[in-house]
Amino acid sequence: MFNIGPLEFVVLAAVALIVFGPDRLPELAKDAARMLRALREVAQGARSQLNSELGPEFADFDLSSLNPRTAIKNALLGDDDFGSLNPTESIQRALRGEDDPVRPPPVDLSKPAATPPLAPGERPPIDPEAT
Repeated sequence: MFNIGPLEFVVLAAVALIVFGPDRLPELAKDAARMLRALREVAQGARSQLNSELGPEFADFDLSSLNPRTAIKNALLGDDDFGSLNPTESIQRALRGEDDPVRPPPVDLSKPAATPPLAPGERPPIDPEAT
C-alpha cells in the first residue's frame, strides 16, 4: 500500500523509537491503528453510499476504473484484459495486416460512377436545391 520495504520499515521504527521514546511509542501505535481503522470505515462508507446513490445500473461499477492509467489502458486497448500484451508484436501484426478486418475492394475514382441509362425521351433527374 505504501511501498515500504522491510529495511525502510526498520529504519522508521528506529527513528520513531528515538524521537518518541519507549514510553509513548505503544500509545502512538494504538492511536495510529485506531486512526487507520476509522479511515477505512469512512472510505468503505463513502464507497457503499456511492454505490447506493448510483443505483442498480451501476452495480458493477469499479472505482479503480477511475485511475488515469486504467482509463488510458482501456481507451487504447479496450476493456478486455490483455495480461501479457506485447506492443511491438501487436504493431508488427497491424503492419502485416493480420489484425485488419476484411476490407472492401478499393474504389476507382478515375472513372465516373455507373448510372443506369435514360430511356428515350426521359429527362435526367434534377435536384431543385442544387440549382
